[in-house]
Amino acid sequence: MRFVTGLYRRFAHLVHEMAKFGTVGAVAYAVQLATTNLLWSALDAPALAGQAAGTVCATLVAFLGNRYWTFGHRARTGLGREYVLFFIMNGIGLLIQLGCLWAAVHGLGLDGPLARNIAGNVIGVGLGSLFRFWSYRTWVFPERRDAPEEPGAQERQGA
Repeated sequence: MRFVTGLYRRFAHLVHEMAKFGTVGAVAYAVQLATTNLLWSALDAPALAGQAAGTVCATLVAFLGNRYWTFGHRARTGLGREYVLFFIMNGIGLLIQLGCLWAAVHGLGLDGPLARNIAGNVIGVGLGSLFRFWSYRTWVFPERRDAPEEPGAQERQGA
């Protein structure tokens, strides 16, 4: 039990960021699913266009949630800089999603609604989300250089 407690103490900050990122992501994912499927079913949009439009709408929701809640404690490097980097990283995440969807539709010939959703909205979003979390923490919302040391940091350094 001490081992688990020690692990939690060591990674508590990361666990909390991941939980917030997941919550924001769930809301953005709901927006993306609703928009994508509405475009596909109501407007008969092409597979890739519907996926891209849904992802752009979700990206707007995700930016606000991540900037002001998930990574709100991190350094503010300017709204314009963060906005541009956020959308670049989301563009790369979108390419990951579209690649998964393209592979299913054009590579494997799986073009039904279920196949589109699994390829684009489950596998693609999952892989894209892993990339996004890492890139947001690394480049978009970096750690503060002058941040106070977290409790237990010196104990970990000595271990």
